[in-house]
Amino acid sequence: MKTYFRLLSFAKPIEKFAIPYFLFTTLAVIFNTFNLTLLAPLLKTLFSANSADSVITKPANWYNVVEYFNYHAHQANQQYGAFGALKLVCLVILISNLLSNLFRYLSQRVMENLRIHTLLNLRKTVFNNVMDLHLGYFNNERKGDIISKISADVQVVQFSVTGTLQVIFKEPLQLIAYLVMLFLISPNLTFFSMLIIPVSALVIARIVKRLKHQATQSQQSYGTMISYLDEALSGIKIIKAFNAVNFIKEKFNIENTRYSNINRSMAKRQQLASPVSEFLGVSMVVGIVLYGGSLVISKQSELSPEAFILYIVLFSQVMRPAKAISDSFSNINQGLAAGERVLELIDTKPAINDSANAVSIGSFKNNISFQNVSFSYGDRQVLDNISMVVEKGKSIALVGPSGGGKSTLMDTIPRFIEPCGGRIMIDGKDIRDLKIESLRAQIGFVSQESILFNDTVFNNIAFGKPGATLEEVENAARIANAHDFIVNTEKGYQTNIGDRGMKLSGGQKQRLSIARAVLANPPIMLLDEATSALDTESEKLVQDALNNLMKNRTSVIIAHRLSTIKNVDQILVLDKGKIAETGTHMELLQQNGLYKRLIDMQTFELE
Repeated sequence: MKTYFRLLSFAKPIEKFAIPYFLFTTLAVIFNTFNLTLLAPLLKTLFSANSADSVITKPANWYNVVEYFNYHAHQANQQYGAFGALKLVCLVILISNLLSNLFRYLSQRVMENLRIHTLLNLRKTVFNNVMDLHLGYFNNERKGDIISKISADVQVVQFSVTGTLQVIFKEPLQLIAYLVMLFLISPNLTFFSMLIIPVSALVIARIVKRLKHQATQSQQSYGTMISYLDEALSGIKIIKAFNAVNFIKEKFNIENTRYSNINRSMAKRQQLASPVSEFLGVSMVVGIVLYGGSLVISKQSELSPEAFILYIVLFSQVMRPAKAISDSFSNINQGLAAGERVLELIDTKPAINDSANAVSIGSFKNNISFQNVSFSYGDRQVLDNISMVVEKGKSIALVGPSGGGKSTLMDTIPRFIEPCGGRIMIDGKDIRDLKIESLRAQIGFVSQESILFNDTVFNNIAFGKPGATLEEVENAARIANAHDFIVNTEKGYQTNIGDRGMKLSGGQKQRLSIARAVLANPPIMLLDEATSALDTESEKLVQDALNNLMKNRTSVIIAHRLSTIKNVDQILVLDKGKIAETGTHMELLQQNGLYKRLIDMQTFELE
């Protein structure tokens, strides 16, 4: 129940919906019960059509509902005749039914608004929390599983957990109303029926007992299947290139079969609950007919024939809300399983947060200082006591063998990851004492893989500056050597570039990424192998764009190509998490060390 109430907390302010829902549902239940109860005077009118002179006294107690309605039907019979009384009774039934359905409609409208409001808040909260999580979280989780939780699991919560709100209040209220009416008609028969109902509840409970565990397995399997789908779509070119289509198909189909088998087992239990409860309900009605009918026939009961018929009709309706409640228990188990997965994502906290006394950094003035910075992935040491200073306006290149710690060192600057030891200072302030958003506002980033969005050229360049004008975007594109190819596209700056920029070449995508960084105009630039995946012609265009980008900026560059780093102010050679060498290109060549060996091995492409 803790999970259920936590999910309900997303409905706040719930009283905005609960009060009108309570009012409309109560009125709908009252008039719906009256619809059936009015059968008594209808039957009395038909059975007594030729006995208008008979005397029926007004009952002493108002709660003697059947006799009270019969009395008024008899009065109408005496005043308007049998047919006139029949018309009056039918009119009352019609009005009662109209009001019952009107209030039921209004209550459903309120409940639907509550459901949509809850889903809106839940989806917003889970997405916001995912966006706030640190980058390391996404390295350890399947993207498809995260997508499944945000989309499919939230939908399951909507239709099962929030849907049971209607059942939790309306159906028990309707059940109570029927039982009260049954007690008023015949306490003895009702006490007898109460002995049978728990048997039905026990049987249904045993049927749905394992549904929650199966629902959890179903949601996990669905998340895995979505992950396979995401990987297949993202890597379709490689899959076909390596003739791995059948392998991927088999991998997906195995999980698809597992998911289907779990759902088949769940459906069997869910579908079994309904016919079992219906059969038990009919069995109870038959039992009541036999027991109550014998009392009426033997004159051992004060029930009139029309009252007994009304009792049977009401008791048969008791099973409808009881069946709805049992069905809701089947659905709520699936909803709670999905809700737990969603709440697990909401409860995941980012490992990197602003400190309690964090301050904003308005500008970058002096330098970035690394003081004995260390970092480990578990037992594997990636950075080992790195110390260096990057002065404002200078460009620093990080080179070295793969796995030497270059990308890890760069990722510590915008706090994508947190050092295990040491500290990083900007203008003498520890970056852990700065607000993350203000820190990253000072930093631009261009990666090896151009991360673009399925949107227009204009919106991709203006991504970091939503209020940018067309003139500002065009100026940034010119600096990035992108303007000429943009204006030659179908719609210029309003051209949609497709999913991940698939309509553009590698060099074009990279130049858009550079234009995006230029427009943001940060004082610090981080360039992670921005030209390594390009051909020679594209590399020259991109390198010119990078040179324009780095003018008057502090730059930290990871590169394997000589053209990118030969003109930087300082080169740091990282090997096994330590700074092995430092100097300019010519100084490092003269040292005849690791840097020289990397050059000789053609790790860098010489011009």
